Amino acid sequence: MNKVNVKKAEGKLGVLVVGLGAVTTTFMTGVLMARKGLAKPVGSMTQYDKIRVGKGADKKYLKYDEIVPMTKLEDIVFGAWDVYPENAYESAINCEVLKEKDINPVKDELEKIVPMKAAFDKNFAKRLEGSNVKDCKNRWDMMEQLREDIRNFKKANGVDRVVVLWSASTEVYVPVNKKVHYTLADLEAAMKADDKENIAPSMCYAYAALAEGAPFIMGAPNTTVDIPAMWEMAEKTKLPIAGKDFKTGQTLVKSGFAPIIGTRCLGLAGWFSTNILGNRDGLVLDEPANFRTKEVSKLSTLESILVPEEQPDLYTDYYHKVRINYYPPRNDNKEGWDNIDIFGWMGYPMQIKIDFLCRDSILAAPLCLDLVLLSDLAARAGRWGTQRFLSFFLKSPMHDYTKNEVPVNHLFQQYAILKNAIREMGGYEADQEID
Repeated sequence: MNKVNVKKAEGKLGVLVVGLGAVTTTFMTGVLMARKGLAKPVGSMTQYDKIRVGKGADKKYLKYDEIVPMTKLEDIVFGAWDVYPENAYESAINCEVLKEKDINPVKDELEKIVPMKAAFDKNFAKRLEGSNVKDCKNRWDMMEQLREDIRNFKKANGVDRVVVLWSASTEVYVPVNKKVHYTLADLEAAMKADDKENIAPSMCYAYAALAEGAPFIMGAPNTTVDIPAMWEMAEKTKLPIAGKDFKTGQTLVKSGFAPIIGTRCLGLAGWFSTNILGNRDGLVLDEPANFRTKEVSKLSTLESILVPEEQPDLYTDYYHKVRINYYPPRNDNKEGWDNIDIFGWMGYPMQIKIDFLCRDSILAAPLCLDLVLLSDLAARAGRWGTQRFLSFFLKSPMHDYTKNEVPVNHLFQQYAILKNAIREMGGYEADQEID
């Protein structure tokens, strides 16, 4: 073992979530129920996964908290911002993801989680009609108000550390603008000039979090921290950032199934993916400008796993299409349907159909927990900037596109990177090959 200096997880960890909707209330309720011993945190890597450390006679399989100092569920304190004023209990009931019998045992704790006024601009989510919204002079003022919220939350709850997690709706697509998004100085100038086109509200949350010493995680496909200016801010503040977009249903299937086609050297003619969902996410994504943001993140997965240049006989000119359809009767129980046209020996065609009847928030909740706990760990381990080891949990992993870096989307390669990072932070050799 090598000596590493990871600070212990002492005191309370504040988890401030942007958005108090279906995903967030399912996440919060599950954590509160799990720490009472009334539910199991199924799907959470940090709570269940075991990693091999050492080789040969020294080989053993350990849980994450046996390798590195992890924050315990008992030490988490929740807070939130939302455009709707309902507390976490009311929101959990309204979202209808969990049954009332699975919410009521922690009703008292959930009722105390009352959302702070959100930093919100209707132009970025036209379908949302909320009254619990900050009155801001400009984008810089918006950011300063959020900083004050974080400071007040820390003080009121006696927390030692904070992590900020975006679990709100997808914003309209903000293309990367070199004049605004490439340097921190330009970004700050644009915020002060109230550039409402290039500065999304989510960027104010991210800047505020980093300025207040909190790692920031982007759980939607928004551009937010996926810009050089924010990388510079993360380096300046020596804090971790991660994103973007929770990898829950269809993309999880794609990042796990595409390697089967590639490993078996079968050809791909086309992959058509469609989703139906009826929750608030579906409503927001029904707006074309918001769907564009999601489409970019969903389309990027396949192209880095099945690469035409590497296997021109197998992957040249395949057709990849992604669709999301708002369908209210399904609410949070979305359906991801994939039609995959492949070809084999002598070019003969075959088909694969995958129908994933999933529950969006049930899949996203453990990702929220893992991303929060591992970002907090990374901060205590002195890691800053983009946390590529968290790509396992994310649909469109952040990467340095200014240097033509290609993101790793292959699920099993992502898993190897995750395990290596945990080993390294635990003082063990990062000994797993990523190939």
